[in-house]
Amino acid sequence: MAAFLYRIGRWAFRRRRLVGVLWLGALLLAVAAAAVAPEGQEEDLSMPGTESQKAFDLLDERFPEANAQGAEARLVFRAPDGRRVTAEESRAAVEDALGSLDGGEQVASTTDPYKTGAVSKDGTIAYSTVTYTADAVDLTAKAKSALEAAADKARDAGLTVETGGSALDAEEEPGGTTEIIGVAVAAVVLVVALGSLVAAGLSLLTAFVGVAIAFGLVSALAVPLGLTSTVAILALMLGLAVGIDYALFITSRYRDERARGSEPEEAAGRAVGTAGSAVVFAGATVFIALVGLGVVGIPELTRIGMGGAGAVALAVLVALTLVPALFGFFGRRVLSRAVRKGAGRRPRQAAGPAGRSGLGTRWARFVLRRPAAVLLVAGLGLGAVAVPAANLELGLPGDESKSTETTQRRAYDLLSEGFGPGFNGPLTLVVDAAESGDADADADAGAAGAGAAAERVVRTVRGVDGVASVGDPELSRSKDTAVLTVVPETAPNSGGTKDLVNAIRGEVSGVEAGTGATVLVTGTTAMNIDISEAMSDALVPYLTVVIGLAVLLLLVVFRSVLVPVKAALGFLLSVGAAFGVLVAVFQWGWGADLLGIEQTGPVMSLMPILVIGIVFGLAMDYEVFLFTRVRESYVHGASPGEAITDGFRHSGRVVAAAAIIMISVFAGFVGMSSPTIQTMGVGLAAAVAFDAFVVRMAIAPAVLALLGHRAWWLPRILNRVLPNVDIEGEALGRPVPPTGPDAGPGAGPGAGPGAGPDAGPGAGPDAGSGAGPGSGAGPDAAVPRLPVGRR
Repeated sequence: MAAFLYRIGRWAFRRRRLVGVLWLGALLLAVAAAAVAPEGQEEDLSMPGTESQKAFDLLDERFPEANAQGAEARLVFRAPDGRRVTAEESRAAVEDALGSLDGGEQVASTTDPYKTGAVSKDGTIAYSTVTYTADAVDLTAKAKSALEAAADKARDAGLTVETGGSALDAEEEPGGTTEIIGVAVAAVVLVVALGSLVAAGLSLLTAFVGVAIAFGLVSALAVPLGLTSTVAILALMLGLAVGIDYALFITSRYRDERARGSEPEEAAGRAVGTAGSAVVFAGATVFIALVGLGVVGIPELTRIGMGGAGAVALAVLVALTLVPALFGFFGRRVLSRAVRKGAGRRPRQAAGPAGRSGLGTRWARFVLRRPAAVLLVAGLGLGAVAVPAANLELGLPGDESKSTETTQRRAYDLLSEGFGPGFNGPLTLVVDAAESGDADADADAGAAGAGAAAERVVRTVRGVDGVASVGDPELSRSKDTAVLTVVPETAPNSGGTKDLVNAIRGEVSGVEAGTGATVLVTGTTAMNIDISEAMSDALVPYLTVVIGLAVLLLLVVFRSVLVPVKAALGFLLSVGAAFGVLVAVFQWGWGADLLGIEQTGPVMSLMPILVIGIVFGLAMDYEVFLFTRVRESYVHGASPGEAITDGFRHSGRVVAAAAIIMISVFAGFVGMSSPTIQTMGVGLAAAVAFDAFVVRMAIAPAVLALLGHRAWWLPRILNRVLPNVDIEGEALGRPVPPTGPDAGPGAGPGAGPGAGPDAGPGAGPDAGSGAGPGSGAGPDAAVPRLPVGRR
């Protein structure tokens, strides 16, 4: 892999104009496709195979006239203190407001609250439902303005008016203040880490190119693939984070190679061959974990995973091709000012035992002096943070989770006040008697069809604790299906409503046995409950698959049994601590005010699976970038402690900068109004912080220090069976067979004198009697023969 990527890096550097034109063309095509594509529509979550989804599908089939995809708005009116909406003056204001909508553009119908009984018992609150002929995304500005004008007309008469419903739903648009702050922090970190505005700008530029293409493709494919705004925002979030990090890793390695004396093209090839190999592996882990979300069986989750995976794949391609091409365009300006000023001096040696002691080196030595204490403190600390995760509750956010500054949230609160907390989350019961027929045990039920069965369901459900009201059954045209509405006494996301759904499903089983009809419980609330339960059931299997994949991939990369196990256990600690933060913030409300979260409740159902999938890949990023350098030093003869120190000397600062960048990008999305994106931002930022700074930089080196040589043990049979993927780029110390335009002297990184930065006796950090990488003797030529498992 390293040799192949080395050629790609050199080719991209040499053909930089072609590479730049190709990526510019891809960017323009993606932007143009997004500009002409129709706007996508937000879709409700679905879970094929669940009872609630089966009922929804049945309603589509039996009640097609009630399944129009038109938008819906709900105008909620409240009388001033001391007055009622049933008073003549208030009633006239309500009817006048609704009358202004009748026959308006795209308006299908409005309901009269005084005729439909949509007035609270105390007469202070009423509501009207406005249905439209177009869906939410196709509503014209004129139709929306008319709705607001109707509300203002009633407000002018002294009423309080709030509006809810799908007509107000809008796609979450990226680009808010907090996202800009996150990117700004990332830019500052890049400048500090690289010491060059040009190098920092290069990383940002390449990340933006990849993100823009990914975002354009998601927008262009929104309608044919059913992609929602959540898919686009996750692609933006992941694309920015990994795009900046991957460019940073390759840029940092390029600067190291230049500082060691390599020519620019050679340095670009070696940077892509070494750091690029780690980028490919790290990107592959994120890609696989995200694509694997499709096994859960939720279409929206599958689309989210595919969108994020596509953004990560683009980030990898950009890092491997556009980054080395820009090295050629920017020249020496990519290097730090200190290196440019010392251009005429002897090239510095790669940081070795005699190199200057940086923060990474000092930290590694601190851990090596007290490995047991570091392991104990870090492990117990993460364990304590993870404790709240035992109380994790899953749900799907609705209007109740929105800011009180929004009219949707205020409409929700008014309806809860006037009609009870369960009014905002009604249950729908579908009674299907199509297959009962005269052969059923209950002849009367068979003859009467769904009507008699529905009446029995009404009597049964009214006797269930927690039911506020049961509506009259409505029959389909064929009289074989009935639908009725049940209003719970408790709020949609409360535990009481979940218990009520399970209780109703248990009680109606007797009706099914007696009538032969099938009774299904559905509605948005029931669907949310079913999805949450499915997510809970899928959590452990998915986690098991991800952990198994992590161990297998790291076994191939590190050629060690214990290092992958250590990495997987550390990943579990990171995820557990992240779940603990989500519970503490979103369920218990700790620090919620600081983050602008006004309503606590269950954690978004999709979050645990998403956090596991995404953090798995990101955790492997840091494991690979940091500990491949450790293994490289160990394979070349360093003691376990020296290898840890050397790895942190080379990669500690860069990994820390990459982690801060990723945390900043994820945290930047916390300020968005979407509860889904807020939860994702908090969870991912916390997980990356715990994994990078506690697990990878404290627990991992402490474990390696305690294990010593045993950390790199590999059974002989695995040593023979496992493929050698060469993440460290050891092959770059050997001649690479010339191919294509690179054929000729010096085509490979170790093809001859002067071919690489370590060419010639003593020229590289591994030099010894001319046996360094540049001698063509192989990467281990100057190292005593190592036991099986250390090579």
